[in-house]
Amino acid sequence: MNPFSYNGGVCVAMKGDKCVAIASDHRLGAGRLTVGTDFPKVFEMGPALYLGLPGLTSDSLTVVNKLKFRVNLYELSENRKIKPHSFKAMLEHFLYEKRFGGYFIAPVIAGLDPDTDEPFVTAMDMLGAGETNEPFAVAGTAEESLLGLCEALWEPNLKPDDLFETISQVILNAVDFDCLAGAGATVHVIEKDKVTTRTIKTRMD
Repeated sequence: MNPFSYNGGVCVAMKGDKCVAIASDHRLGAGRLTVGTDFPKVFEMGPALYLGLPGLTSDSLTVVNKLKFRVNLYELSENRKIKPHSFKAMLEHFLYEKRFGGYFIAPVIAGLDPDTDEPFVTAMDMLGAGETNEPFAVAGTAEESLLGLCEALWEPNLKPDDLFETISQVILNAVDFDCLAGAGATVHVIEKDKVTTRTIKTRMD
């Protein structure tokens, strides 16, 4: 089986008006067998910086731990919090280092620039080849459904509540067509002075 889809899961990030949102489902599987229904796929890397890691679970947890170590070193040496653009460069370099024995993950980054409050969203492949700063980014087993729904529902300059509603509808409808994802979802809406985290219900079969 494809190692990217063995454990299942999806992740989507989306820009708003001086806010950004990232969401993922809760299912942890072993092929079509559901092992758990509360596995996180989005990890906090800074005050307004989140990383989504659908893919092979063992690789995701390894990458998160190694990246947190590198982020801590960066912040100690620079004496400032890491910015989304800098974190993207760090992750690209980290993944390309392992290009001959890479991690089976599909990273999605969502964050706010601490100086300008500009939303930042990007995704990359397992070798660190990243997209440009797009209005939304998707990854996981329902990637095609997520991308189509984002193109249909996303609008520029969404306010936080509207952004939450839009990204929730995207992930709810996408997992309905994917037997390897679901079991609920968590949505993080990141603003300048706060992060709002909500859990939404999806199908549990």
